[in-house]
Amino acid sequence: MAPATTATTPSTDHRSAVGLFSRLRTAKGQADPFPIYSELRSMGGVVAAPWGGHVVTSFDLCDQVLRSRDWLEPDASWRDRQGTGTRWTAPSAREMSRTLPALNPPDHTLVRRSAGSMFDRASLGRFRETVTGITRRLLDGLGEQLRHGEADLSALVSDELPVATIGEWLQLPAEDYPLLRELTHDQVFAQELLPSASQLAKSDASTAQLRAYFVGLVRERRKNPGPDPVSRWIATWDEIEDIPEVADEAVYFLALFVLLAALETTSTLLSTTALLLLERPDQWSWLASHPAYVPAAVEEALRYDPPTHVISRIARADCTLGGVPVKADEMVHLMVGAANRDPARHQDAELFDLHRKAAHLSFSGGIHYCLGAPLARLEAQTLLHELLRRFPRLTLARTPQWEPRVAFRRLTALHVALD
Repeated sequence: MAPATTATTPSTDHRSAVGLFSRLRTAKGQADPFPIYSELRSMGGVVAAPWGGHVVTSFDLCDQVLRSRDWLEPDASWRDRQGTGTRWTAPSAREMSRTLPALNPPDHTLVRRSAGSMFDRASLGRFRETVTGITRRLLDGLGEQLRHGEADLSALVSDELPVATIGEWLQLPAEDYPLLRELTHDQVFAQELLPSASQLAKSDASTAQLRAYFVGLVRERRKNPGPDPVSRWIATWDEIEDIPEVADEAVYFLALFVLLAALETTSTLLSTTALLLLERPDQWSWLASHPAYVPAAVEEALRYDPPTHVISRIARADCTLGGVPVKADEMVHLMVGAANRDPARHQDAELFDLHRKAAHLSFSGGIHYCLGAPLARLEAQTLLHELLRRFPRLTLARTPQWEPRVAFRRLTALHVALD
């Protein structure tokens, strides 16, 4: 006879989910959320979220949602339907609802086409020299500081490489980079899983400053066009819209999107990739002798601890997901940080393995697959190649520090030294 089992009731599920997400919001949970994700996965591939809607931890179900046209972005009209006073109607959230990642077809189709082939093979070829030059310059500074002891790889390199790369592409003044970097750090709170009122206030303020900056940039490029992406976007939108002010607003949202997409998550990828390897000195040493595996190391880092741990979608109509009913307009949070380690998808999923063929959802999927993925990969691979070549004896100097976030991971400090 089979042993008796105790059925899990919905109330038990709810209490368990509340407890897990409470732990996820602590400093300890945000530094290492993966044991919590494992417990969440054990409750099922789709679990009712304590605040409404559902969270999804199954790799296959997350992949299904990302690829399907039956699931939508929480766009401006959806956010308006949530009513005033919610996090979805905060000024920063409303602003983000008009950027490319938050649009649904046909708006998404039009805007994505207008952006052009930003990071295709030919463009990446031109970027490669730029990224390599910036990386080597930044590592010169890192090396100088390492001569005197510890250095913060995150502050000196990971935070600087993405803003310098995209800033040079957009032809922004280098003296503006620190401001744009700091505004981006605060703006991202509008896209967090459960932002606090103070975090939303930070995001609102930074979003207002970013709007002023990029509206001014578009105005200046309209007066003085050049061979830069913003000028090209203005010309493209002038063919779409008869009213210059409408065209300029569309270009502003494109420029804002490019900056936000290029900075925060790429910076995290750079730091996390280095951290995961430095935590495993034998793998760091092995990779220094086998640099052909650098691309595989970046992909495994993306799987193991991606920059974005949560992606949200809305059901277009009543449906069933993983056997769980979901109503039209209801939100599901795809816990890609958990799904990437789904043991149903990966053998030894908790093992960081440089030889793994790493399938992951870290760049989303379907029509919203990340436009900047090729550039992020280029920056990460270039940095890792150069770090291993110049500092094969690099080690961790202290326990890393993390920003208090759930959806958007960020190392605030990564102190390293030479062994």
